[in-house]
Amino acid sequence: LQLVESGGGLVQPGGSLRLSCAASGFSLDFHDIGWFRQAPGKEREAIGCISTGDGDIYYVDSVKGRFTISGDNAKNTVYLQMKSLKPEDTGIYFCAALPIEVTTVQAMCVQGVYDYRGQGTQVTVSS
Repeated sequence: LQLVESGGGLVQPGGSLRLSCAASGFSLDFHDIGWFRQAPGKEREAIGCISTGDGDIYYVDSVKGRFTISGDNAKNTVYLQMKSLKPEDTGIYFCAALPIEVTTVQAMCVQGVYDYRGQGTQVTVSS
């Protein structure tokens, strides 16, 4: 069971990035995927969680309108499209998986629960 993130990098404030989370060894049909980030000196923060099977998506308030989560079950991949990036969005972004029967996507994000996670990809927003 593996989750591999990609797409991070250095971007100027106001810029955009798209992160990918490729899952292997299990199907997105039966797992919810959450995006989280960890900034230096700060606690881990949820960004959003998606159930690709029914299309249910939850976003935290700080990213609503700027970030979009989508999934491609054929590719077993979930994406995080980020725009209007701010310096405070800097951090290590990782995706995580939880079987769909455990809880809702909102609870997955709010409670920060997951069974598996990837290594993460660094996003740096700086001029």
